[in-house]
Amino acid sequence: MNKETLFQSFPVPTYEQWREAAEKSLKGAAFDAKLLTKTYEGITLQPIYRQDDVEKLAHIHATPGEAPYLRGTKAAETKDAHSWEVCQEIVAADAAAFNRMARYDLERGQTMLNIVLDRSTWAGLNPAADALGAVNDRGLSLFRREDVDTALAEIDLEMVPLYVDAGPFALPFLSLLLAHADAKGRKRSKLCGCVGADPLGAIVTTGTLPYPLAIAYDGMASTARWAARNAPMLKTILVQGHPYHDAGASAVQELAYALSTGVEYVQAMLERGLDIEEIAPQIQFAFSVGSNSFMEIAKIRAARMLWASIIDSYGGSPLAKKMTIHARTSAWTKTALDPHVNLLRATTEAFSAVVGGADSLHVSAFDEAIQPAGEFSRRIARNTQLILKQEAHLGKVTDPAGGSWYVEWLTDEVAKKAWEMFLQVEEQGGMLQALLGGEPQAQVEKVAGKKAEDIVSRKKRIVGTNMYANPQERPEQAAPLTIDPESRWAERQAHNATHDREAVAAALENLGFERSDLLEMAAGAVQAGATLGELTRAMLPDNQVPLAVKPLRRHRAGESFEILRQRAYDYEVKNGHKPTVFLANIGPVSRHKARADFAAEFFAVGGFEVLRDQRFAHAEEAARAAAASLASITVICSDDDTYPGIVPALAQAIKAEKPDMTLLLAGLPEAEQLAAYKSAGLDDCIHARSNCYEVLRDLQERIGVIS
Repeated sequence: MNKETLFQSFPVPTYEQWREAAEKSLKGAAFDAKLLTKTYEGITLQPIYRQDDVEKLAHIHATPGEAPYLRGTKAAETKDAHSWEVCQEIVAADAAAFNRMARYDLERGQTMLNIVLDRSTWAGLNPAADALGAVNDRGLSLFRREDVDTALAEIDLEMVPLYVDAGPFALPFLSLLLAHADAKGRKRSKLCGCVGADPLGAIVTTGTLPYPLAIAYDGMASTARWAARNAPMLKTILVQGHPYHDAGASAVQELAYALSTGVEYVQAMLERGLDIEEIAPQIQFAFSVGSNSFMEIAKIRAARMLWASIIDSYGGSPLAKKMTIHARTSAWTKTALDPHVNLLRATTEAFSAVVGGADSLHVSAFDEAIQPAGEFSRRIARNTQLILKQEAHLGKVTDPAGGSWYVEWLTDEVAKKAWEMFLQVEEQGGMLQALLGGEPQAQVEKVAGKKAEDIVSRKKRIVGTNMYANPQERPEQAAPLTIDPESRWAERQAHNATHDREAVAAALENLGFERSDLLEMAAGAVQAGATLGELTRAMLPDNQVPLAVKPLRRHRAGESFEILRQRAYDYEVKNGHKPTVFLANIGPVSRHKARADFAAEFFAVGGFEVLRDQRFAHAEEAARAAAASLASITVICSDDDTYPGIVPALAQAIKAEKPDMTLLLAGLPEAEQLAAYKSAGLDDCIHARSNCYEVLRDLQERIGVIS
């Protein structure tokens, strides 16, 4: 029997028939309440999708390699049409350590060098005696050409593309890089990747910019103009969605605000004399990829489509409409507790990024939330990409999700929602004006608040953190980077002493944005001995008025529960034992086990030790055992039929033996019954609808865990 005959043997049910059968299986429950899912993006997901849902979509017949690039920027016939750069972040304290790690990783599958700068370098500052904390707080400290020489020793920049978030003002760092390339005989025209400035991303992250945004844009225009003419494979404008994602934003918000930022940069560059054909190829987008796989796939696909439409409105060519996307697996979803679960999170997020069509990708190390990645965790993260590329062969498939009715429909929904939000920002005068007014921050906080509510009530589960905690785990302390900030200050002083300061001052004297040869002049100043901070000061006018906005609060999903666990651990260190909960299990196992399991897991996520091995037939023996334990909290566990006959007597007996005992009930009785229990001495009850975090925090405070 062939396939056609086989399928003709069975009638094809209509959607109405399927829905009727589904409603019968719900046994009276509402179809919409049970089977429709509302997302943080404001999208309502159906339980099933059909061809009817996509046949009228404008993009459904899009072709790979052609505008609007929904299905990727490369033609399907291209060899490895969807291959991507393995672009792992390398976090090191000093240049020599960075170089060892970079060369090691490049020899083992990494294809793009991802440099994470420390706060001083990122801000364009030298190490300073009065700001030592800014050195190596998160990455690599570089302030002179010799540092770059050491960091990139034996790395051929003509062959290895770069990815660098160079802060709000990339020109000084790029000058160091050009001086290094010149010293090593590398051709500037072959530099590739991204050394990008993202001033709006910096403002919304830190809350301030030490100078007007117009100055940052002047620097951006200088680097973009230079790169367009001298290093066309190097991008110098960076648009990051990470600040929004890391603050708890939805996928739609991250996309919309990134697009608005991109348009702000395009407008600023047009005002400074560049044309769209120079500007658009200079822009690199970067998105975080979260745990909602299909939503993240749709976000990346929608991003390309919307950006192509935006550039089309400026009259851009098909080449200019192409969007280059760097993706990083979410920092927001990673946990410091049970960190090996992060291996699963990062893998699914990496899969989404690749299927969505990212051009380069960083996969988070599983211990990213605790410390800079070591050799083992870097290897696991890097190999996650290599498996997806070389064993799953995802690099050989163009638009792997294309044609899926659900993904195509969801891509369209994300695009429509993001475009609507983008237009709202434009109505406010663009991204800067919106940030000054605080609307994007307020919208992100609103969604982050909804996510937080779901996390603390455990509607959204974080395995190992707010659900299924490992009771034996101890919180790990963050490992600092090992560079000595005072030694960096001393190195700066020594550098100044060994270079002709008059020659440096002369080289810096005429640096200005009006110069067409500004990058050449700046690189020459570096060769003379100018430092990163000196370049920054030379290019920025004095007495500038800082720009300030309300910053977004960067955090991780599981932080509230991690704080609970840390407090419990601190209590254990101080007192010699964990805060302890006693389970008064009443009746046979069949009656108390379900609620005892629930209670034990409920308290484990707060770092409590749970005593649950005993079971009792009578209230008196349960009360004696509870009073004799070290516990400050007792939870009564049984079934609803048993509670009326046992709770009042047990509550009275426990309170008589130990008046300061906190007494809880596992379950949620009727209001009248609960009132009767409380009159007998019960303090409260815990149940599936409890705000787990608030209950545990209040209990920690009550029993002295929080001092």
